[in-house]
Amino acid sequence: MSSKQCAVIDYGMGNLHSASKALEHVSNNTEIIVTSDPETILKSDHVVLPGVGAMRDCMAEIKRLGVDQVVAEVVKTKPLLGICVGMQALMNHSEENQGVDCLGHFPGEVKFFGRDLEENGEKLKVPHMGWNQVQQIAHPMWHNIEDNSRFYFVHSFYVEAENQEHVKGRGHYGKDFVAAIAKDNVFAVQFHPEKSHTSGLQLLQNFLQWDGQN
Repeated sequence: MSSKQCAVIDYGMGNLHSASKALEHVSNNTEIIVTSDPETILKSDHVVLPGVGAMRDCMAEIKRLGVDQVVAEVVKTKPLLGICVGMQALMNHSEENQGVDCLGHFPGEVKFFGRDLEENGEKLKVPHMGWNQVQQIAHPMWHNIEDNSRFYFVHSFYVEAENQEHVKGRGHYGKDFVAAIAKDNVFAVQFHPEKSHTSGLQLLQNFLQWDGQN
């Protein structure tokens, strides 16, 4: 029986080892390949766009390696999962690094939490780091995950979506922010599912079984 293939895009800016290991842990008959090769990515059944670090560096590498063109092709036909900065890179624009144009798959901006983030008079640390609940909005990727389950976040910037129909999960840290976003065969999350124990592994398993339909 031929196995399916999931490509984790390697453009030098993702936590590739833990993401690929977590995917391997839940994969049933799916080969997980970490690659920057456009041909390999385009022939894969599922594609993951990870990301950590500064947006300017991420977008520079994405463009240098032609990952922007590959992602533009992938989003036309097959399930794509964006993780953390990989999610932010799918937006129109980020205000990080004095402003960076992103891939523009989702209309919206990536905003800084701010230096004076407060909740009930208490100053909150930025980056937002640690476990936080995610309020779900119906989508197949939440299969077998309880609403308000906790996921692991590390981020100083958050997504503000223009189209609320794209928002599939919300978190709160001093302010409400978008924790998950989706359109057609693309689903992206601000948190790190590979660091989020049972709920995160379930989400990755859901992705490998997802046909890209809502």
